[in-house]
Amino acid sequence: MKRVMLTVAYDGTNYHGWQLQPNVTTIESVLNEALSALLREDIRVIGASRTDTGVHALGNIAVFDTQARMPAEKFSYALNQRLPEDVRIQASREVPVDFHPRRQDSRKTYEYKILNSAFPMPVYRLYSHFTYVPLDIVKMRRAADYLKGEHDFRSFCSVYTTAETTVRTIYDINVEKAGDLIAIQVTGSGFLYNMVRIIAGTLMEVGRGNLSPEKMDEIIAACDRTKAGPTAPACGLTLVKYEFTGENGQSV
Repeated sequence: MKRVMLTVAYDGTNYHGWQLQPNVTTIESVLNEALSALLREDIRVIGASRTDTGVHALGNIAVFDTQARMPAEKFSYALNQRLPEDVRIQASREVPVDFHPRRQDSRKTYEYKILNSAFPMPVYRLYSHFTYVPLDIVKMRRAADYLKGEHDFRSFCSVYTTAETTVRTIYDINVEKAGDLIAIQVTGSGFLYNMVRIIAGTLMEVGRGNLSPEKMDEIIAACDRTKAGPTAPACGLTLVKYEFTGENGQSV
C-alpha cells in the first residue's frame, strides 16, 4: 500500500464544491470515479481544502491510498486522460502513508478577483466579480493591513461554521490593480467558512466609501458577523497555492 498526493487544478463553475455530496457532481466525486476506474479499486481521496460551489483552484491537494505498482509521478498523466477538461492534475508524488493533508502545518493562498469597469467583460465573467461602482484601491489597502496577524475572525466567518475556534493567522494580504482587474491575495494558516469572500466583500465596502479603513479594527474586535460586509460571490475566488510547512510535509 502507498499514499499518493495529487495537486489538483479546476474550474469550479460546474461543480457543487469539493466535498462529496449525494446526487450532485463535486470535484471529489469526479476524482474518486476516475481513480477507481483507472486502478480498479474503490478509491476515496482525502482533500486538503473543501472549496465551495463555484470556487476555483490552481493547486488544491488530495491524497489517496492504492495497491497499484504504477510510479506515483505517472498518475498525473494517466488521470488527465480520464478527467473532464475542467479538472486537471498538475503533479503527483508519493508521500508517507500517515501523511494527512488537513493535519499538517500549512499556508494557503487565496485570490479574489474583481472586475471594476463601466461594463462587464464576458471573458472574465466566470473568474471575477463585476462591479461598476468605482473602488478606491488605496483605502482598500489601508483596510487590509488591519487583517494581518493573529485575530479572532468570527466577524468574517459564516454563522454556519462548525470550526472549534475562529482564531486564524493572516501572514500577508495584498490588494493590487492591473487595468480594470483588482486582485485581493490572502495568505494564511487556514481559513474559516466563507472567510476570504467576506473579507473581499468588506474591502469592497471600504472601496465604495461605505466604510472607513479604520472601521476594520472595530469589525475585527466585535466578533459579530453582522458588522462585516456581504459575502462576495464565489466566482471571483481561486485557491492559488497550498504549502505544507511541517516536518513531514513538503512545499507544493
